Amino acid sequence: MSKPLPLAGIRVLSFDQYGAGPYCTMIMAEMGADVIKIENPTGGDFSRDTGPYFLGPHDSLFFQSLNLNKRSLTLDLKNPKGREVLHKLVAGADCLVGNMRGNQPAKLGLDYAALKTINPKIVCGHISAYGRDTSRADWPGYDFLMQAEAGFMSMTGEPDGPPVRLGVSMVDFMTGTMMAYAVTAAVLACKTTESPGRDVDLSLMDLALHQLTYPGMWYLNEGLVTSQVPRGAHASVTPSQLQKTKDGWLFVMAQNPKFWDLMLDGLGRKDLGADSRFVDMAARLVNRAALTKILDDAFSAKTTNEWIDLFKGKLPVGPVYGIDQALDNPFLDETRLIQRVPHPDRPDMRALANPVKLDGERMKGRHAPKLGQDTEAVLREVGYNAAEIQMLRDLKAV
Repeated sequence: MSKPLPLAGIRVLSFDQYGAGPYCTMIMAEMGADVIKIENPTGGDFSRDTGPYFLGPHDSLFFQSLNLNKRSLTLDLKNPKGREVLHKLVAGADCLVGNMRGNQPAKLGLDYAALKTINPKIVCGHISAYGRDTSRADWPGYDFLMQAEAGFMSMTGEPDGPPVRLGVSMVDFMTGTMMAYAVTAAVLACKTTESPGRDVDLSLMDLALHQLTYPGMWYLNEGLVTSQVPRGAHASVTPSQLQKTKDGWLFVMAQNPKFWDLMLDGLGRKDLGADSRFVDMAARLVNRAALTKILDDAFSAKTTNEWIDLFKGKLPVGPVYGIDQALDNPFLDETRLIQRVPHPDRPDMRALANPVKLDGERMKGRHAPKLGQDTEAVLREVGYNAAEIQMLRDLKAV
């Protein structure tokens, strides 16, 4: 890449584990920030030991998926000498990001009130389950709990089945994405104006509820409770759902009159356009069950791939893939979304690239660090010499 990455020159201290926080700081690292992952010396981020696939001591494919392009420093924040190291790091940093229970940042001295005298421009990003200023500040919490309490699971799955969570931790990843945006904006303000640093707070619960978007707006203003809809269908638009094909499933999205007509033409069922049950979107919604049966019969005449070949570029349709089919899809050869990221214990390791392109190019990934691999280098950068670094090791501060 010929141009500097957008966040080159920004230093981020990360005090994060497992999901939302590491995803946030990985995005920033891929964008060029110098992310120093600060970990406890006795094991680090517990996702290092999350299986089932490991890459030597305290390292795993799970950990690699959320921590590319970072550096690792081990540090005991409860050790007085460890606190001295922290303060030297803060003095030269632009922001810090952590994800922990809401009552922990103040206890650990990781909020703006504790650090502003060291660096008035420091931005302190806090991801928590339920917020730092609520009655649940000391509650632990994870993505799956948010999917349950924020209503996601009640809207997912078939009406005659149990509530269903998403297959991945999307609340974590959306929280991390939004925090990356928020702290970057706050750092930008510090660098381009006289603005001081600040605390930036984001809870998993707030993020999950915010993502309710239009079902949330419908309930708040009209009292409508959106629930599970058959075939993963859109709550108010039809047909926008799964349809059976000769050999599987096809997701069909005839979202507007143009696509409705194109679908009927491709199916050879223009007669449905004159059927009073399906004459407009409102009528089709009322008669969704009957329309689903008719469309199943029509789509069952061809295979999924045959329908895609017929409709590609005209009608929004897509196959239902397993992870293997999704990642082995030849289309990814065009997008270059899969990259090789050599790792000391897995030279042929592959990973998903950041989905953002800069000037048409993918940002290159670097394997996530071994626990504490950059401790000495980072300490030297903030002024420690070899003897002082050894002293910190002897005192178990690093």
